[in-house]
Parts: sequence; C-alpha cells; structure tokens
Amino acid sequence: MYIKRNIENKIIEASKQFASITIYGPRQVGKSTLIAKLFPNINYVTLDDIELRDYALRDPKGFINYYSHPLIIDEIQKAPMLLEYIKIEIDEMKKKCLDNNEKIKLLYIISGSNQYELQEAITESLAGRTCIFNMSSLSFNEIKERKSFSNFDPEISILKEKSKLVKKYRSRKEIFEDIMLGGMPEYIALKPDRDMFFKSYISTYIEKDVKKIINTSKETTFMNFMKYVALRTACQLDYNEISKSVGIDARTVKNWVSILETSGIIKIIHPYASNISDRIIKSPKLYFMDTGLCSYLCGMPSAEILEKSTFAGAFYETYVVSEIIKSYYNNYQNVDNIYYYRDKNQYEVDLIIESFDSIYPIEIKKGINPVSKNKKFSVLNKFKKTINIGLVIDSSDKVFPINDEVYYCPIDLIGL
Repeated sequence: MYIKRNIENKIIEASKQFASITIYGPRQVGKSTLIAKLFPNINYVTLDDIELRDYALRDPKGFINYYSHPLIIDEIQKAPMLLEYIKIEIDEMKKKCLDNNEKIKLLYIISGSNQYELQEAITESLAGRTCIFNMSSLSFNEIKERKSFSNFDPEISILKEKSKLVKKYRSRKEIFEDIMLGGMPEYIALKPDRDMFFKSYISTYIEKDVKKIINTSKETTFMNFMKYVALRTACQLDYNEISKSVGIDARTVKNWVSILETSGIIKIIHPYASNISDRIIKSPKLYFMDTGLCSYLCGMPSAEILEKSTFAGAFYETYVVSEIIKSYYNNYQNVDNIYYYRDKNQYEVDLIIESFDSIYPIEIKKGINPVSKNKKFSVLNKFKKTINIGLVIDSSDKVFPINDEVYYCPIDLIGL
C-alpha cells in the first residue's frame, strides 16, 4: 500500500530544474518507495548491494560510466567518491546545455539514510548542483490522506479559513493514540508487532548508521543514551546531566546528539534572543521527530498509560513541534525561523515563529482547560519586534479568541 506524500509535488518540480536531487531522511521513512513511485522509468541501484558497493569503491569512475543516466543511487554515502564523478558529469552536461541553449536535464537522484556521512560528502562535492530535500516519517495529514495546502502558518485569518476544511476534530484520547502510533510508513501500512518493529528498527539504525561512527564497544551505551534522551524530549539539553546519567563524558554526549540530529531522529530548536550569538550560547531544546519511536524508547505500553503519565505534556509538545516541522519539510521550507524562549525568571514560550520583522508566539497545551483571559506574550516586548496574535495550540475544535492578543488553535490545523 503506497501512502501519498505531501512532498511529491516539490520533488517533481525540482526534477525539471536541477541536474541532481538529494533526499535525506532516517531509515524506513519511505525515501526509496517515494523515488520509485515518482520516477518508475529511471534505472535504480542501491549500494546496500555488496557487489555493487564493491564495484563503486574499486572503480567509481567506471561505475558512473557503466550506468547510463538518469540514474537513482540509493545509500550513496557508502561510496562517497562517486560524488566527485557525478559532479563532473553534471558540470559537463550544464556546459553543453548552455552552449546549445537547452534546459538542464535531470541526471541523478541520490538518497541515503546516514545523513551524518552523506551531508558532509554532498557539501564538499555537489554544493550548488543538487536540490536537497528532507524527509521524515509520515505526518498526520499524510496518514489521513488530507490535502496539504502549505506549511503551518500561524496567521489567524489563514487558520480560520483552514478550519472550515476540517469535518471532524480529534479528541484528546485520539490524539494520544496517534502520538503512540507515530508515522513510520511500514508500521502504519502493515501494523506489525510494535515491539518487534521498533526493536528491529533501532538495531538496524545502530548497526548500519551508527556503528561505524562510534566505538563498536559503545553500542549498548548508545542504546541507553537513546533511551535516556527519549525521556528528555521537549526539554532543554543539559549535556552534563546526560553525561552523568548515561556514564559518558559531555563531549561524547554532544557528538552523539549530533549523530541523532543529522540522522533525522531528533530536531534541535534553539532559543530566541536579540542576536544570533545569544541564541547559540543558551541551551537548545530537543524533540524526537517520530513520537512512536520515542514512546517505544521510553517503554510506554499504551496510549492510555502515556496520556496519564508525567510525560504526557512533553509528548504532546513533541508531537505538535514535529508536525509543524514536517509541514515545513513537505513544502520545501527551512525551519531556521522556529525558536523557543525561556529566561532566567522561568518565563517560557514554547515556540516562536519569526517572520521578517515580526514574531508569532505559540504555547502548546495538552488539555482543554480554559486559559486565563489575561494570557499575553508581553515578555517578548523587549525584542522590539511586532508581536503578532499568539496561539495556544490544544485539543480544541475551533479557532476562537482568548483575548485580543491570543487565540486558541486546534492541533488538527497543523499541516493543512
């Protein structure tokens, strides 16, 4: 069963303008399935095949010359030297097209699950020559086959219009069931045993993507690290705390957090401040991109137990943030304008979306208890930017005002 992806149109559009397309993403989020669906008539090779990988490593130039283009190469990070010859092919084709006044042709579609290795290789060899897409696990929109119009836009007038498209809003119970489910395509489509699926997923991830980066004797420790970090989703990163709890030094913690982020397992959100250097100095927050994986790592046996647990608020926030980020990825938008705020007085704003010279403050609230009519985001006035109408994203069923400065926003409008 193929589940239509919201990112499809953007990839097709890029294929008509670029000589190469690169698709990043964690394992089993549907990269190969998507590529095969969109480009069924293009030759496909995967470097998971030992013989093909050996050929590519021994004779990268011969490998590129042997396969006619256009060509799909999956898991290309296993033979990164191919990228140098792909670069040469692209440059030669561009020159011919320029000389003959022709449109640029698509030569290569490359993908890989080990973004930690692939990102560096792409930056060195194909900078400016490839259109890069980030893929994540399925969004709620994709699972329910709802049409997506844009990335999440916090503008009230837009949210009001989109609210007319929702026929039925989820209850909080249903939302936590979706949080527990996550968005791994194979898990959604086939409904295998949950424990077996995620145990296999993590083992494969560590074996194929992590093992070569870390000391092989640290595999068990890395697993414990993943479990501990999952318990800290939606929290500020404290490297020293993680170091003491897991039994590794802070430098290793930073390195392993970087591995999780570049693998697409987690997303780091930086604090909002008056200048870029301030944003870097303060502690970022960490979010898992798939709440199904996160709940498994935390040992949550059911949605009902998760909803009643002390982790319910953190998981709800993680789900909202990951859905917003997925909506950005699916519309080929950068997420560099998404922040959070917290000061020494413990005043906190869960999300800030920056738009030119203004900001949209957002609070994420798992319940449907009334918010005080005095709710405001005046703590942000010090940034001397226009503060747009803020949002409280919760389990409500309509967009309506708390006061003149803050509105409720149903979680179901994310991604529409």
